[in-house]
Amino acid sequence: MEKVTPFLMFQGGKAEEAMNYYTSLIEDSAIKSIVRYGPGENGEEGTVMQALFSLKGQEFMCIDSVPVHNFDFTPSFSIFLTCDSEDELIYLYENLLADGEALMPLDNYGFSKKFGWVNDKFGVSWQINLPND
Repeated sequence: MEKVTPFLMFQGGKAEEAMNYYTSLIEDSAIKSIVRYGPGENGEEGTVMQALFSLKGQEFMCIDSVPVHNFDFTPSFSIFLTCDSEDELIYLYENLLADGEALMPLDNYGFSKKFGWVNDKFGVSWQINLPND
């Protein structure tokens, strides 16, 4: 096995918007490659057939799904962020929460200094943590 890469399937042509949003929020992140559907191909022209991006060195793949599915993202799988400061935690929490949903508001739940869990505007689930010293 070469490696393990989380894979995100977006519906409605949201993959590129999501990648741009995530890489703008998290430092040391980048979109590494995008293959788009062309004219006459199975997907809507210009949408993401397959893309690779990284967040703080962790690679993710994503697509814009051609078929419409009756399922979407679930919080039972989430992206866990370990922050270096409370300012960073609040910044990420507030931005990822924008037009999303709080699953656990920012608070001290005993296992860390501060923790929050959100579903972002794309439906992706994020746990944002400021660990105890």
